[in-house]
Amino acid sequence: MSNVKDSKAIAVKILSKEFQVTCPAGTEEQLHEAAFYLDQKMKEIRRSGRVIGLERIAMMAALNISHELLSFRQQKEADAQTVNKRIQRLQNKIDTALMVDTTSKNEKN
Repeated sequence: MSNVKDSKAIAVKILSKEFQVTCPAGTEEQLHEAAFYLDQKMKEIRRSGRVIGLERIAMMAALNISHELLSFRQQKEADAQTVNKRIQRLQNKIDTALMVDTTSKNEKN
């Protein structure tokens, strides 16, 4: 767990407002990237004109980003399952090839 001594206050700008946010030392760049991403999402929502009010814009941005995260997690899980199935098929082929090779060597002896 991060210690207060290891934390650093960083200024980020979201929708032209500056916020001071504390983050663990060494993660400042990630925080800036996250703030930039959030700022872009909130600007998109504000430009659409369908959502009025900073609080509602922030809520919609949070929901959209959460949806993206969950979609990526689901895709990652599906990809991992696909890779595991391919590995299992390859392992089965290798095992079969080794058995055939071992069997043919034993028959020759």
